[in-house]
Amino acid sequence: MSAPTRTRTLRSASPEETHAWGVKLGRLLRPGDFVGLVGDLGAGKTHLVRGVAEGAEVARSEVASPTFAIVYPYRGRIPLFHADLYRLEDYDELYATGFLDLVGGEGAMLVEWLDKIPRAAPREYLRVSLREVEEDVRELLVEAWGERPAELLEAWLPENR
Repeated sequence: MSAPTRTRTLRSASPEETHAWGVKLGRLLRPGDFVGLVGDLGAGKTHLVRGVAEGAEVARSEVASPTFAIVYPYRGRIPLFHADLYRLEDYDELYATGFLDLVGGEGAMLVEWLDKIPRAAPREYLRVSLREVEEDVRELLVEAWGERPAELLEAWLPENR
């Protein structure tokens, strides 16, 4: 695919609002869903991830940064796998972690720093790019690549919201 199937842009006025958007997304995730997160340090990825985990009914005490573990599994309404590609150098290094065995499997995946290894994404996925606009204000560009991600995007951020 050369272009996303569907896109939306939204603004979040606070970390709490970013978290709330995540909760809504987490309630919609199904096994096999893949959400890639892109953004500089401090862009709000962690706030969004914590919200997604809450929406997927993961115990708050379970949610941690997987920076050193690469992939961290959470138990919730569905299995949720939280990956962080920040410390990886390339696709071969990612392959050696077993990460690819989880893609499209029994759970949904949240992958931070997807832009470091874009090949980690399956053909169909949701990409959320977070950008700091001003202190506490973030812009989220959400791109759906494929049919299921487009359905997920529509359910999460309907055009007439």
